[in-house]
Amino acid sequence: MATAIGLTIEEFEQLPDALAHNHELVNGELVDVSGNTFNHNSLRDAIAELLRPYVRLHQLGRVVTEQEYDFEGNAHGPDVSFFGSSKAELVDGRLRVQRFVPDLAIEIVSKRDRFDTLFEKAFRYRRCGTAEVYIFSIQTRQVFRYSAQHTVVLTENEEFRPEQIPGFAIRIADLFGMI
Repeated sequence: MATAIGLTIEEFEQLPDALAHNHELVNGELVDVSGNTFNHNSLRDAIAELLRPYVRLHQLGRVVTEQEYDFEGNAHGPDVSFFGSSKAELVDGRLRVQRFVPDLAIEIVSKRDRFDTLFEKAFRYRRCGTAEVYIFSIQTRQVFRYSAQHTVVLTENEEFRPEQIPGFAIRIADLFGMI
């Protein structure tokens, strides 16, 4: 459910945490993104827990969860995101919404999500410069990958192998098996 209030990113930054929590800013409106299930949160945490040590070991950048970024004046917080070392200097730890976009964004379909809304979000991420976007569907056990090279639907027998994190790979069935 959206509340039409015509907010900017700067105004969104000033909202009390209690009001901004579990909301994204989309076209000036606060959009409720709460309602994640145990399975959703478990998959998000598993992905982050696998990526973080690999990224640290290879000094590739940072992996964060639920961090909001400025996508054309919209504040979206992918479930998991990665940005390379070159963007580390852009991080402003005082801000709720970082003023750059991640190199990799991962969204996990929640019970309130509609696929058309998630696809719009993925296209916005790509348009704003995010190199790769993945949408994980626990229900269908599929992963939708969007990149400059191509858009593809991955099945359980294929691998989650983000180009932005060279050398990392895990079978999708193994990821879904962690929830």
